[in-house]
Amino acid sequence: MKRQLQKLSFYDKAVLPYHFAQAVIAELKYHHPTKKLHVIGVTGTNGKTTTCFMIWNMLRSAGYKTGLMTTVAWGVDKLTPELGHMTTVDANTLNQRIAQIANSNIEYLVLEVTSHALAEYRTLGISFDVAVFTNLTHDHLDYHKTFLNYRNAKGKLFKKAKFSILNADDKATKYYKTLSREYITYGIKNGENRAKDIKLSVSGVKYSCSDINIETKIPGEFNVYNSLAAAMVGKHLGLTNQQIEQGIGSLKEVEGRMNIIDEGQPFTVIVDYAHAPDALEKVYDSIGAHKGRIISVHGGAGRRDPSTRPIRGMILGKYSDIVIITEDDSRDEDPSMIAEQFIEGATKAGKKLDKDLFLELDRDKAIKLAINMAKPGDIVLLLGKGHEKTILRADGPHPFEDIKVAKKYLKQLKK
Repeated sequence: MKRQLQKLSFYDKAVLPYHFAQAVIAELKYHHPTKKLHVIGVTGTNGKTTTCFMIWNMLRSAGYKTGLMTTVAWGVDKLTPELGHMTTVDANTLNQRIAQIANSNIEYLVLEVTSHALAEYRTLGISFDVAVFTNLTHDHLDYHKTFLNYRNAKGKLFKKAKFSILNADDKATKYYKTLSREYITYGIKNGENRAKDIKLSVSGVKYSCSDINIETKIPGEFNVYNSLAAAMVGKHLGLTNQQIEQGIGSLKEVEGRMNIIDEGQPFTVIVDYAHAPDALEKVYDSIGAHKGRIISVHGGAGRRDPSTRPIRGMILGKYSDIVIITEDDSRDEDPSMIAEQFIEGATKAGKKLDKDLFLELDRDKAIKLAINMAKPGDIVLLLGKGHEKTILRADGPHPFEDIKVAKKYLKQLKK
């Protein structure tokens, strides 16, 4: 129903007031749950979840009782997995969970904030002490219709926040500066705070920024940006260099984000949540030079921007030796039709069906196929689902986890 309403000219007039009223009611119902908290909001297309986990771990390591709400999980010390396929939940659930977290006498709350949430007033009653911007790339245009609308929706966070931390290597920062009361910038090529002497490996990244030396256990150049954003939050809040370095460095992994699945096999298996074109590009950039082949398993979700499907197919075809197109959260769309759009892109990149391009709509079988194809030195990439615990088909959610499925078939190799 909501999808149909979005196509009508009166959608904003008819539906957005409802979201506004829902947010006001929720804020009152749960007695302004953020009024005694210092809230750090993180927004952007990619990197939000990892950046949130880095900030949360850094503050906890420094001795501050800190809550967390992200795509992956929410809570304080013992996190509850986020089973719904939504990053910033509806206003009532959001305020209910914040109230529950606040009862743990926390000082800080690290909150992942989406453009949908900002457009629909879900965070209306929240006062943000700090807003963090990771990056802005092509995504969610099925909802926002234009890239400008998408950019502007995220801009609402920087209008609300007392202080902003902005990625100077992203073009959108020029606009977000005009909305921010106070800000600092970070980056690799630009910004007041730049990462230098960068060293990338499959086990993490190392770099320095002024007198701070960061070492993460999560690979990829994009995690230079994510960790640097987290470090700037620590710097703004007055943490010592040691607290910043220790807090970021001690985070072992974020579920579904560049997770290496090791069951003793002679090849590498990586699970990542990447499902936008830019995120896919960054995964391939993070791998670097290697001797083996790249085998990629990926598919597209239904009711999400269809224009990215052939683009993603081209990216898969360009960077992979073997591409396996499969299902994602097809919802009420025909998964075979979604797959055809990916195949179209991969074919344009030079891949040929049943030679180095395969269609296997059953995601379980697709993962098994990739693992059975792998030879010593290869890299198998399971992309798009990451941490998620279910797959959404036309008849509803079904239990499914890429990590568990990968481990199942890797263990079978030993038999």
